[in-house]
Amino acid sequence: MSTHTIRTLRPDDAAPLLAFEHANRAWFERHIDRRPDDFYSADGIQAHVAQFLNEHAQGRMHPCVIVDEQGQLIGRANLKDIDGQAQTAEVGYRIGEQQAGKGLATAALYHLIALAQDEWRLASLCAYAIDGNAASIRVLERCGFVQGTAVPDIAIVAGKVVDGHAYALDLRADGVDYVL
Repeated sequence: MSTHTIRTLRPDDAAPLLAFEHANRAWFERHIDRRPDDFYSADGIQAHVAQFLNEHAQGRMHPCVIVDEQGQLIGRANLKDIDGQAQTAEVGYRIGEQQAGKGLATAALYHLIALAQDEWRLASLCAYAIDGNAASIRVLERCGFVQGTAVPDIAIVAGKVVDGHAYALDLRADGVDYVL
């Protein structure tokens, strides 16, 4: 069985992150909005990591990476748009194509839920999924998220405008335990 570690993004993750994003670019673009071409460069990824770390330092984001037992970056997971006053945040995750279907997205989402509860003391989380992205929707629902309002024109995937839905998780629900 493969083991993995989920940890907070570090400045020295830029090169492995660029390799991960390059290796999985076509895979991701079949399922979600494509990133701009300048993202896929040393300067682009350095700016991306610096932005995420700055937002983390300001309490607006908690960026994480998933690494395998050899230290290879195999996924990402983020709490973003953290609002301490409203006690809310949005979750997002990206799992590499070779790792898809192995439970990593679920593990990453449970990790984000634990961070939201234990470190950030949040009351609720939200997520957005494109209609038809069955794998992502299954992960959200498995972790207790409930489908909410429709979101028209949520993304452009493979050149087509697609719709989606918002999902929500109440972290203060009685009797709910999200610890693995």
